[in-house]
Amino acid sequence: QVQLVESGGGSVQPGGSLRLSCAASGSISGVNTMGWYRQAPGKQREMVALVDSVGNKLYGDSVKGRFTISKEYARNTANLQMNSLQPEDTAVYYCYHTLGPTWGQGTQVTVSA
Repeated sequence: QVQLVESGGGSVQPGGSLRLSCAASGSISGVNTMGWYRQAPGKQREMVALVDSVGNKLYGDSVKGRFTISKEYARNTANLQMNSLQPEDTAVYYCYHTLGPTWGQGTQVTVSA
């Protein structure tokens, strides 16, 4: 099994930044994709950013140009730098790993004035 530990959620004002981290542990395959999804109240869970085992990255349209995903391959850790945060980014953010798939427990991100 893969376990995912998330950190970095919190509350910021519009225009602020947060950095989320997700550390994967356990039985991890060498070829995998990690990343982040988010879910706001009353909405479907949506893809935010993904990074695969060779460094290809995919971003949701709503976060392109504002969020950057990176991966520390040796540590099996995915990081999400979230800049220019807006109220619409308020959601529970879930780390994702393709093995399983496996989901993190979720971390709250709140953007408000």
